[in-house]
Amino acid sequence: MTATNDGTHHEEPLPAAAPSTSRQARGGASASGFRPLIPLALAQFVVVLSTSIVNIALPSIRSGLGLAPAGLTWVVNAYVLAFGGFLLAGGRAADILGRRQVFTVSLAAFGMASLAAAVAPGAGFLIAARSLQGVAAAVLSPTALSIALTLYPEGEARKVALGVWGGVSGAGGAAGVIAGGLLTATFGWRSVFVAAVPFVAVALAMSRSWAVSSPRPSERPAFDAPGALLVTAALGLLTYGLAGATHDGWLSARTVGLLATGALLLAAFVQVERHSAAPLVHPGIFANPSVRFANAAMTLVGGAWIGLFFFLPLYQQQVLGYGPLRTGLTQLPLAVTLMAASAQVRRITERMGTRKTLVTGLVLLTAGLAWFGRVPVEGTFAAHLLGPSLLVGTGLGIAFVELTRLATHGVTPAESGLASGLVNTTRQCGGAIGLALLMSLAASRIGSAAEPGVAALTEGYRAAFLAASLLAGLAALLALRAPTLPAALPSPATHNP
Repeated sequence: MTATNDGTHHEEPLPAAAPSTSRQARGGASASGFRPLIPLALAQFVVVLSTSIVNIALPSIRSGLGLAPAGLTWVVNAYVLAFGGFLLAGGRAADILGRRQVFTVSLAAFGMASLAAAVAPGAGFLIAARSLQGVAAAVLSPTALSIALTLYPEGEARKVALGVWGGVSGAGGAAGVIAGGLLTATFGWRSVFVAAVPFVAVALAMSRSWAVSSPRPSERPAFDAPGALLVTAALGLLTYGLAGATHDGWLSARTVGLLATGALLLAAFVQVERHSAAPLVHPGIFANPSVRFANAAMTLVGGAWIGLFFFLPLYQQQVLGYGPLRTGLTQLPLAVTLMAASAQVRRITERMGTRKTLVTGLVLLTAGLAWFGRVPVEGTFAAHLLGPSLLVGTGLGIAFVELTRLATHGVTPAESGLASGLVNTTRQCGGAIGLALLMSLAASRIGSAAEPGVAALTEGYRAAFLAASLLAGLAALLALRAPTLPAALPSPATHNP
């Protein structure tokens, strides 16, 4: 382990991972060299899966536990709030306390919280378990990505690793809808929470063979507790205010109060970080243009992505009359296309370059969402869902990989957890903002529609898809000025002893 001048540290792979490192940097890694990536990818998959798998099961949860509509939203919001609020602190905790230990503890905690949700005797218990899931996910996701960045340095190996990462991140959202429909129809709503447990068990078993070192107690920098508390409270209040804006009104005292308080706490966090000896978010990380751009673009893509997976199942079930199982199966082409596109990003980038590849992906995403914005009341899968699903899957697969690569480019191993937490935070916050805006727009259009019923619902969902397309289009315009990375980069000097 090597300490830097500012007292931070970085962790290095021990000999178990070292033999493949030089080969990976040259692009010649063997399959065994990427074996440590499997448990990391599984961890990220279950985090995203647990965000979307609950949506189709909500009607069954409501009837099973006797929840009111307002209480039902907390089954989703409890996870989202905790996840969004703790992401930055969770990512930095991995840098300070040791990535392997933090990964193992947070992964086990996620599995236990999932089991608790599955056996919940009542609504309060279920919502509390979902909150614990969110906290564990907020630590687990950036920690897993930071380990991947440490094991696979800049170059071809990292491109492959991030291709896998982008694939499982996007596929987790689509697979959640598929699994949610299948499990709810076959075994009932409790099974959607059990679904994460086998993945957790496999990831824990495989991670036992890792060799990722931990910092010695004397080398651990101080944890920025004031900064962590401020940013967690700020992000939590902002997400909470946005989540309730559609119900309470954007100009209601509650919404304005929550958003204003969250903004004030965020401003206080910035001031604390400027004067902290060991800041949670080192200001120097934003001097990296790649990090600045990627997080700005990910905010927009996050809003479009979350909106898609929220409104598409609603359109399929409430307008087209699909059941949970059929809804899930008809999203399979989107998931498969997304994973296939993620696997090909490395080759596409070698031919087109980073900027052109990213712009192409975002244009495809924009076009696919705009196509969804034309869905009719009497829609069919082949004519109205398959085509845009293929475009969106391809665009998302490319965008996730390239934006994650840009967000972590040029970041030292000592701050890889911070960079990972930051890009996850911008995607999550972008999703919260985007979903609140899209829900308000859809509700407004549904309420003002000339014809009630499914025609009104269709008009509202079309408006939401078009607005999501606008967000993706803005990201595409922003990507025209994206930093251009070399096709292959040497490993950072800080990675070596």
